[in-house]
Amino acid sequence: MSEPTASPSPPLKDWIQRISFLTSAAQSADLPMIGPGEIAIAGRSNAGKSSALNLICNRRRLAFSSKTPGRTQLINVFSLQDQEREVGRLIDLPGYGYAAVSHAVKARWQQELAGFLGSRSSLVGMILVMDVRHPFGPLDLQMLQWFSRRRQPIHVLLTKADKLTRNEQAKALATARRSISEHQDSWGPQCSVSLFSATRRIGRDEVLEKIAQWWGLPTDPLAPPETKKNPANHSPGGNA
Repeated sequence: MSEPTASPSPPLKDWIQRISFLTSAAQSADLPMIGPGEIAIAGRSNAGKSSALNLICNRRRLAFSSKTPGRTQLINVFSLQDQEREVGRLIDLPGYGYAAVSHAVKARWQQELAGFLGSRSSLVGMILVMDVRHPFGPLDLQMLQWFSRRRQPIHVLLTKADKLTRNEQAKALATARRSISEHQDSWGPQCSVSLFSATRRIGRDEVLEKIAQWWGLPTDPLAPPETKKNPANHSPGGNA
């Protein structure tokens, strides 16, 4: 008699809402011991990073956004458990580029981010959040430079896509893909990009597929293509 076939694991989008807050730290040296599959979430302080993280995890107030950019200067760690096994962590880094803090604070956080991205051995990827209307600014490029030295996957999330028309979305995505292609030698062949809007709930499935891949979880073969929801996300043959 054959062994019963194990039920396939549900897609990550169906249970990522179980993710929970683990800890906060003022500096990377105070973070907990390295864990499995840590993914850094980075972006400018006004790029909509907290809203993106809340939608990705299907939680209304998992990450808190301050009305004053730069107010939150902690590293926040969220852990996803499957029964008693830790599947992976999302590490929400402080927003950068804020104007309301001193040069000393900016310099300290730049040093902190560079050290974290360069030395945290359990990082498996980075989601870099950018406002679709102002992508690839100088500080975004700095983050790409720091992390790309690891030669690990990077996914650029172009947020606030609802602020653009469908035609403008398509043009912005095409331009971003060209930038990534032109910098492939620097940023690595695993750099990809997609559109996102927390307000319109655009792009959640696509970024969750990336996270599932990086955590070594099954992807969802039955999920409708993201292009059906937003044709601007379509590109023959790949993400970048």
